[in-house]
Amino acid sequence: MTLFARLEGSARLLALVKLANVALVMLWGFAVTYVFVRLLPIETFRAFLLLVAFGNFTVSAELGLTSIVYNRLRRHWLALRGEGTAQDFRAEELGVITMLLAGLTIAATIALFGAIQMRLIVTDMPLLFLLFFVTTCLNLFATLAKRTLAAVDRNLLWEAIDMARRVAAIGLLIAALAGMDLTLSVALQGLLSLIAIGAGLAMLHRRLGLRMGDWLALRVGGGHVRRHYLADFGASAALTASEVAAYNAPYFLIALATSDPRPLLFFDFLFKMSRALSALVRAMIEAALPRITAAWYRGDARRFRQLIARGTGAALLMALAIGAALMLFGVPLVAALFDGRLAIAPWMLLLLALLLLALAITCVSVYVQGALGRFRRLLRQSLPFLAGSLLSVPLASVLAGQGLPITTGFSLLLLATFAGTGALHGLALRRLMREMPQ
Repeated sequence: MTLFARLEGSARLLALVKLANVALVMLWGFAVTYVFVRLLPIETFRAFLLLVAFGNFTVSAELGLTSIVYNRLRRHWLALRGEGTAQDFRAEELGVITMLLAGLTIAATIALFGAIQMRLIVTDMPLLFLLFFVTTCLNLFATLAKRTLAAVDRNLLWEAIDMARRVAAIGLLIAALAGMDLTLSVALQGLLSLIAIGAGLAMLHRRLGLRMGDWLALRVGGGHVRRHYLADFGASAALTASEVAAYNAPYFLIALATSDPRPLLFFDFLFKMSRALSALVRAMIEAALPRITAAWYRGDARRFRQLIARGTGAALLMALAIGAALMLFGVPLVAALFDGRLAIAPWMLLLLALLLLALAITCVSVYVQGALGRFRRLLRQSLPFLAGSLLSVPLASVLAGQGLPITTGFSLLLLATFAGTGALHGLALRRLMREMPQ
């Protein structure tokens, strides 16, 4: 076994590298807010938050295609190693999925351009908004590269490339704060993403021994995708749409309910904290997925339960750590992040800490079941979360009419939604461990 293969097989090293990359992703997200809130007028920044939400919708609108690719390619790769049964994965599928993601990016960019022209998104900086949106959409291809390389045991290579991309992007944001044109900073970040994605897909090409024609055989690949993806695609698409709406709809609902920017800023902070935790849990679970998937497909129930229990415990510890940090440093962090435009009470930070505990369990369940292709079960578990998220703002508006501040009502209702969802996914993990294939 080569040195690189031994490093790739080290779960601890892989977890550390993934966590380091997650820290950079989180830092970049906070840096975007820190820089843009200072360089843009408050009304333009408010419109920018809606752009971010639309970008999140678009990135998630791949509707689980990359998860299906991971599941199919992972099973194929394990079968080549003698672990599990052989699958009918075809290399031509990759080219079709890449073209589908490209079509989604182009369509969404055209839609955004139309929204700006019709003043649905009001901004005096249309080029900046379009470039930031396209740069965000490039994460679709980054996700494809990440998951396909993970399926063939090349996690570390991608993480190294992605870390370099994130460090450079953060540097460009700092440069904008120091005087570089903000539009130029965003354009250069997009160029960095293109270079990183190209390198990742080139590594996948070499790992699988592909030919250039495999990427361009759209007719063959399209037929294979139609035959083998549609069974999972309906549930995966509905699941993704449900999760996207649940996590992002409050941005738009709050904007419709009130012109006060504070509830929107509060939700943006809550969204960032939840994304931070979910990214940490995803990194930890992804580091264990090579062992989790191998245990599942070879029917090793004892090992599978052990890995799930460890993962859940680690996720809860992460949530506790973030919650404790929020209680200690949350008030000054919010004041600095939003340039003094939002003040947050300690009791709201406590609610957020409790919310994160429930989210930790949800994340473990979603990431493990998604990797195993259990999209239909996940869809049933996601619908109550969608309902709670969509109703939280309207109900908070009703309570505001009774004298309860809208931010207070919204935060209480959202905590109840996350807690109920966490309980459902906790039960789902117990069922999963009982349903191990033999």
